[in-house]
Amino acid sequence: MPGLDSSLKHRDELGTQASPVGVSTCNSIWLLDDDASMLKALGRLLKSAGFNVEKFDHPVAFLSRLEQARCRVAVLDVWMPDMNGLEVQTCLREDSPETRIIFISGRDDPSVRQTALDAGAFGFLAKPFDDEVFVQLIHKAAAAG
Repeated sequence: MPGLDSSLKHRDELGTQASPVGVSTCNSIWLLDDDASMLKALGRLLKSAGFNVEKFDHPVAFLSRLEQARCRVAVLDVWMPDMNGLEVQTCLREDSPETRIIFISGRDDPSVRQTALDAGAFGFLAKPFDDEVFVQLIHKAAAAG
């Protein structure tokens, strides 16, 4: 997949953190968004709230990471090229059913929101959203289960 090579080359520029195999990442929040500025901002916000964060700008890189680590909470953008957030959710449900999923979207489409929630999403926020609301939702998702 050509987009993956490009995505992996830019991981360091985005500050993507990958934990070594064997290191517990059960408290990690994984962010998936094709918007580099959104990844950076959310990463900083969650780190300041005390979370470990891993950032991904491509769905294939995100899903491939599941081979080495578990994801407690995933924050997924809905609209991305190649694979949308609902498709990533379907894969997560199969490969990591314990992962709590929170969607973020620049388009608050009620049918997409309902589809995500019906498929088990923990939450859905329309951009722009309040930082405190986002952090509280992450805390609730991390504590659930």
